[in-house]
Amino acid sequence: MNYILFDGTVRNALLPFTFTRPVAEIRVGIFTIREKWENYLKSTTTTITEEYLSEKYPMVELEENVLINASFLPNAELVSIVTELSENQAIFFGEEVVAFYTKDSQEEVDLSTYEAIEFEGEVLRIENTWDIFSKNAAAIQEDFDFITEDRKSQPISKTNTVINPDNIFLEEGAVVECSILNASLGPIYIGVDAVVMEGAMIRGAFALCDHSTVKMGAKIYGATTVGPYSRIGGEVNNSVLFAYSNKGHDGYLGNSVLGEWCNLGADTNNSNLKNNYDEVRLWSYETEGFAKTGLQFCGLMMGDHSKCGINTMFNTGTVVGVSANIFGSGFPRNFIPSYSWGGASGFTNYLPKKAFETVKLVMSRRGLEFDEKEEAILTHVFEETKKWRNY
Repeated sequence: MNYILFDGTVRNALLPFTFTRPVAEIRVGIFTIREKWENYLKSTTTTITEEYLSEKYPMVELEENVLINASFLPNAELVSIVTELSENQAIFFGEEVVAFYTKDSQEEVDLSTYEAIEFEGEVLRIENTWDIFSKNAAAIQEDFDFITEDRKSQPISKTNTVINPDNIFLEEGAVVECSILNASLGPIYIGVDAVVMEGAMIRGAFALCDHSTVKMGAKIYGATTVGPYSRIGGEVNNSVLFAYSNKGHDGYLGNSVLGEWCNLGADTNNSNLKNNYDEVRLWSYETEGFAKTGLQFCGLMMGDHSKCGINTMFNTGTVVGVSANIFGSGFPRNFIPSYSWGGASGFTNYLPKKAFETVKLVMSRRGLEFDEKEEAILTHVFEETKKWRNY
């Protein structure tokens, strides 16, 4: 069977992260949503997404296909039903379609004519940006159970202080020395060739993905994920970093999500709790207003390729778009559009030519090329987000 992941109805609610990726490429827990489905299905997948993303993330259609709503995270019960779908069948969770069967000969799909299979089990779903961190503990646990089943961890060095070692898993090449690992409240996963430097204090649930680093003396609270090739230091609580992002220095990051290729300058801090303890509202790209999150704790949402200078202060519930560069004293406003340059004293346009110079340098340091596909995506985002920049 050919499996295709589609964005569904939540794509706009997951901006700015879905400006530069399909919903399937969002990381929550240890894996991206695509990796989770491919692990369970034991099959590769392709994507239906926005047209400007389709060259990088193409869709492959075969004679028989199952389309899967990427906002739903797989589990054994759901996958067993998905893999048994046949012609004219669709799975629903409430009013939302989870998956449905198609043939390449179908000119259009009318789900009202399908046999509806109601999924009544438990399932994690990523519907809003804040779900990425607020549901991260459950996602780490599910991924940890899946990836460690019938496997044995690499030995944990005796230089460490360890609590509940059975809930800790080190992949091959992982290095952890002279640190405190407390897995009593959730699992701790250390990926391939990942490094935890001396003096780090880590509480689960925690995932340090392949080739990533925890810096010396870091204080990490669950539920936190550090994506591949990322670096983290200082104090971090219930946050998710996608791949190739850095918070390498002292400062606080809490209840936050950083996309790929982000960098927080030394002593950057974000607030995750309002002074009056009220519910946090976040900028919504759908309504172009501030949406209720239902959360008392909510910090920073930062899109791909955005950076901030040393001593930057982010207020509670701040949303930063793609390729923004923030610096200076004071609190910048809590919605910073893509391609903004400046801070609390004001912003100007961060033109793509200048922004791309930095992107090229940053990617080349990791041995990667800023190619035409990436440039086309980021150029599209610049044009699409002009309406929010009144500079």
